[in-house]
Amino acid sequence: TQKYFSRRPGELLEIGCHSFSEIISKVETNEADYAVLPIENTSSGSINEVYDQLQHTNLSIIGELTHPINHALLVSTDTDISNIKTLYAHPQVFAQCSHFLAELGNVEVKPCDSTSAAMLRVAELKSENAAAMGSETGGRLYGLHAIQSNLANQKENHSRFFVVARKSVNVPLQVPAKTTLVMSTVQKPGSLVEALMVLRDNNINMTKLESRPITGNPWEEMFYLDVEGNIQDGPMQSVLETLQSMTRYFKVLGCYPSEEVSPTKVAAVTALAE
Repeated sequence: TQKYFSRRPGELLEIGCHSFSEIISKVETNEADYAVLPIENTSSGSINEVYDQLQHTNLSIIGELTHPINHALLVSTDTDISNIKTLYAHPQVFAQCSHFLAELGNVEVKPCDSTSAAMLRVAELKSENAAAMGSETGGRLYGLHAIQSNLANQKENHSRFFVVARKSVNVPLQVPAKTTLVMSTVQKPGSLVEALMVLRDNNINMTKLESRPITGNPWEEMFYLDVEGNIQDGPMQSVLETLQSMTRYFKVLGCYPSEEVSPTKVAAVTALAE
């Protein structure tokens, strides 16, 4: 949150929540202006609960942020890793560090609602037998220090976040943009392929495709797509119109500036001295 909003002037007031649904609700009820939600991780994959929340909210995605995640073993006292009997962390952290947990052996794993809740618990316990898993930077906020770092299965461990708000943003055509869509196709062979062909025919690149079950409709899926394109651009407008006409359910979750901006290609000029 601090990394993303450091780009904007003014004071930042952060509100911690116990669940993704509470985060969404804070913005929907005007108690907060923005919400920051994790959407996927390079090690543990997509955060399915967030996708489910996005389907049922009127909030719009207005930005994205990718942040390197370096999990560490955090303790509140001077202790050794051999003394640790109980580990506290969010389930996503346990999933991202499963290889480390397997090597650790006989340690009790206690899931928490958030990484901050795990850190707070260890800080309150002040026990040489308890540790939390999370970032060293976050741990320092709770008086914790690291006794081992780089715990994730993948050393290049990154998480991607969405920033959402009540109002959508207009991204200038000169700025590289992404659009996130959600749709449900008709139940016939090849219907998803036909929908994806619309992207290809309009030269729109899809960067992510995620499926989630439709509540109350067994074996039916809702599809989430990230595509490179601005909804104000002609090809994207053609895609949106066509997909809306051929799907059972269709919704644009947001059009926002792409974090991954390719460098401008400039022809090299060599000056030769006589």
